[in-house]
Amino acid sequence: MTTITISRQLGSLGTTLGRMVAKRLGYRLAHRDVINRAAHLTGSPDMALATIDELGLLGIEPDEQSYKAYLNAVRQVIESLAKKGNVVIVGRAGQSILQHRPDVLHVRVIAPIDVRVSRIVQAHGISEAAARAQVEDSDRYRANYLQRFYHVQWDAPGLYHLIINTGHMPLEDAAEVVCTAARQMERHIPINQEVSLE
Repeated sequence: MTTITISRQLGSLGTTLGRMVAKRLGYRLAHRDVINRAAHLTGSPDMALATIDELGLLGIEPDEQSYKAYLNAVRQVIESLAKKGNVVIVGRAGQSILQHRPDVLHVRVIAPIDVRVSRIVQAHGISEAAARAQVEDSDRYRANYLQRFYHVQWDAPGLYHLIINTGHMPLEDAAEVVCTAARQMERHIPINQEVSLE
């Protein structure tokens, strides 16, 4: 019962890839619902935790006690999901929280900045300058978040089993690569062994 974590850059289509992988494998997808479950654990309204989660993107620091409660609740939810297995966890520092579990496949989804900016422009109908600012702010926030709370470099290759560049690989192919790696992990075949995609 494998768990897959997906860490993604804004505009890399990592969430879309996570949905595709979950559907192909018959796994559950955990994304924003992690916040809802964490809210239930802490007795906080969903919106309160969602606000804490997004404040960093606005450059606003929530109080330390709120952040610690939020992080602890998210950790509990992610660890609980991983124990059950057969789940794709998108974001929420899953690659750090579950780093030492041998039954978890960690995937990072990236794309060149110009590709990401173009995708944001198309998806949201905003200017290229505004899209670039969003992408850069998101990258900075996510990197700082993981460094501050988990003491890891967000883009460190050693955190991940796979790094997929959706600027150079179609999503269908990327989904097949991730599914193949997950199936091999489930069979206890080392991922670094040669694997046929047929």
